[in-house]
Amino acid sequence: MVKTASTMLPLGTKAPDFSLTNVDGKKVSLSDFKGKKGLLVVFMCNHCPFVLHLRSALAKFASEYQAKGLAVVGINSNDPVTHPDDSPEAMIAEAKSAGYSFPYLFDATQSVAKSYKAACTPDFFLFDGDMALAYRGQFDDSRPGNGKPITGADLRTACDAVLANGPLLTTQKPSIGCNIKWKAGSEPEYFTGVSAVE
Repeated sequence: MVKTASTMLPLGTKAPDFSLTNVDGKKVSLSDFKGKKGLLVVFMCNHCPFVLHLRSALAKFASEYQAKGLAVVGINSNDPVTHPDDSPEAMIAEAKSAGYSFPYLFDATQSVAKSYKAACTPDFFLFDGDMALAYRGQFDDSRPGNGKPITGADLRTACDAVLANGPLLTTQKPSIGCNIKWKAGSEPEYFTGVSAVE
């Protein structure tokens, strides 16, 4: 199985701005999360086997940490022309079916993904209360087919540290998944051209 890894954006990077449409039709912006203890931005989609592998665990994780004061937002930047399963219409059904309690936004121009240097699905970016990047890495060691349990251990440790204003994780492993499905001819400079299994 060919995989794409996170770009590992430098820690301390300020969260790039965004204003995108949620599955409920309303606009959601970065400024909406001002004053939160932290913000988890997840680049994800409907069809990727790596996202589907974590689907149920991610829904539960988000609900748990939202109750603790962490803001969570999902962003789908895939090209719906080549991947219609990731269309905004399909996102509405997926958010309901998966039980996502967080906004699930569509990045139609793919500019938000590029500003975050998002590379794969899922790709996790955790920002502290000052909107500075505190963690970018994997949910845990579990992958489709590797037999390891889904625990969310890595992301959980990072979120707990942010909520407690504790030290950042010294070891951060990149997230692994399918590459974001870029529109032909508009791939970012960091795109490797290596596609994961569909």
